[in-house]
Amino acid sequence: MRIPESELILNSDGSVYHLNLLPHQIAHDIITVGDPNRVDAISQYFNTIEHSIHKREFKTVTGVYAGKRITVISTGIGTDNIDIVINELDALVNVDLKTRKIKDEITSLRLYRIGTSGSIRADVEVDSIIISKYAIGLDGLMNYYNREPSNAEDIIAKLAKDILRKDLPKVNPYGASASSSLIEKYKGLGRLGITATAAGFYGPQGRSIRLTNNSTNFLDELATIEFEGIFATNLEMETSGIYSLCNELGHHAISLNAILANRVKGEFSVDTKVAINGLIVDFLKIWGEIKRR
Repeated sequence: MRIPESELILNSDGSVYHLNLLPHQIAHDIITVGDPNRVDAISQYFNTIEHSIHKREFKTVTGVYAGKRITVISTGIGTDNIDIVINELDALVNVDLKTRKIKDEITSLRLYRIGTSGSIRADVEVDSIIISKYAIGLDGLMNYYNREPSNAEDIIAKLAKDILRKDLPKVNPYGASASSSLIEKYKGLGRLGITATAAGFYGPQGRSIRLTNNSTNFLDELATIEFEGIFATNLEMETSGIYSLCNELGHHAISLNAILANRVKGEFSVDTKVAINGLIVDFLKIWGEIKRR
């Protein structure tokens, strides 16, 4: 079936609308970051640069590291942007952009989120690393898609619904899971956790400046969620969308979180660049070693 112009919008050069990318300009291993400036912080370690494209908040650099092609792309903040990025990346590899038809053979991408986050447990220290084995979607994105959650994702969604029913009755949480193969490869980078993904930074994460929140207790309640011996550990704005969309489209994803704030203790990292750069360097080292095998 041909995909209409209104549904998959292309630029005049044939690139996908928001990312401004052509199929040959991305690798099958893709690092996602929120901040466009972090693209340069990562690509500075590449041995060579093949492509560099910047449109809106979406900056993409593709190059070679450890002898293998790799891409880093900024998504901006939030699962609304994640919806754009994952769908357009998928179209680049799984849709013939000239005929507008889905390819017979589907390509699976590997996505690695290198992001920042705040912990919701006292024992998750500032400057530590959380690897999201699961995610709790508080953002609502996947309510717009037909999906087939796994048994684990159903359990996590129910745990979140039960515990948030009193304070956030209008929120409809969903569960999401990382790629088990990527978790196995990168679990040595930090502590496994369950990451909650919020729809915003202030009220949806329990912050209040001039507006009054509906609930001041839900972060403490989230922190009590436990599944497979893993606790809900942190709160950010992208992971649930990345995991769910990748799972439904047949891609692999993992989210790596540098903890910059401890919401329980009211602490914030003294030097955020050190924590983030340490995660970048450690990830690239492991990624390079895996690719050399």
